[in-house]
Amino acid sequence: MHDHAPAPDRAAGVRALRLTLALTATFTVVEVVGGIVTGSLALLADAAHMLSDNASLGIALFAAWLAGRPAGPSRTFGYRRAEILAALFNGVTLVAISIWIFIEAADRFGDPPEIEAGLMLGIAVAGLVVNLLAARILWRHARQSLNVSAALRHVLADLLGSAAVIVAALLILTTGWEYADPAVGALIGLLVLASSWGILRDSTQILLEGSPPGTDVEEVGRAMAAVPGVTQVHDLHVWTITSGFPALAAHVLVGRDTDCHAKRRELEELLHRRFDLDHTTLQVDHEGGELLQIENTG
Repeated sequence: MHDHAPAPDRAAGVRALRLTLALTATFTVVEVVGGIVTGSLALLADAAHMLSDNASLGIALFAAWLAGRPAGPSRTFGYRRAEILAALFNGVTLVAISIWIFIEAADRFGDPPEIEAGLMLGIAVAGLVVNLLAARILWRHARQSLNVSAALRHVLADLLGSAAVIVAALLILTTGWEYADPAVGALIGLLVLASSWGILRDSTQILLEGSPPGTDVEEVGRAMAAVPGVTQVHDLHVWTITSGFPALAAHVLVGRDTDCHAKRRELEELLHRRFDLDHTTLQVDHEGGELLQIENTG
C-alpha cells in the first residue's frame, strides 16, 4: 500500500509561513533601530532572534516549494526531505545566535551602557503583540509539519524574549538597575538555545531514519507476527520520509497453504488501522525458502 501524497495540508502551512514572514520581517527593522537607539542588548538580542526567524522562514518557504516538486527517477521521493534540512539549519542557526548573545552579555556586565528604558518598553510591548499574532498563525499547522513547527519554536522563543525585555525595561525604569538589560539578554540567549534542542533532535532523528515518534517498532512487529497464518516477520524497518509521512518495509513469511495476496492485504489493513502506517513495502514469501511472491508496494 502506498500513498505518495503527503498527509499535511502543505498549502495552508505555506500561507501561514508567508504571513508570519511578513510580520516578523517588518518588525525586525523596528527592533534593530530601537536596539541601537536605546542601547539595549535585550532588544538587539530579540532582534537578532527575529532576524533568524526571517531567514528560517525564507528557507522554510523555499523548502516547501522544493518539497512540492514531482519525484523523478533519481529522486523517487522528490524533494520531501528539503524541509527537514531546513529545520536542521534553523536549529543550528539558533545555537549560533545564542552564543553571540552570551558573548555580548558578558561584555556588558563589565560596563553596562545607559539605556533609554521608556522607548525600550514601548518597542518590547509591540514585539510581544507581533509575536502573539505570528504564533497564532502558525499554531494550527505546527503538528502537521516539522518545518512549520521549527518556525513556531522560533516565534515562541521570541515571544518569551519580548516578555523578558518588558520586565527588564520596567526594572530599569523603576529601580535604575541597568544590569537588568544584559541579564535579560543572557536569559533570551538561554531561551534561544533551549528552543534549538527540539528542532535538532527531531530533524536528526528523521535524517538518521529513526522510528517515528510514538511508534514502537517492536510492538508493530509483534502485531504483524500475531496475525493468523504469519510465521515470521524480519528485516522490519519503520522510518519517516518527512513530516507526517512514515514508511514501513518488512519481509514476512507465511504458511505454505496461506494465500500471500490475502495475507498482505490483511497486514496492510492492520498497519493502517492500528499504527497509521499507509506507505508500506511488504515482501511476502511462503516459509521454507521457496520464493513464491514478492509484493513491493512502495
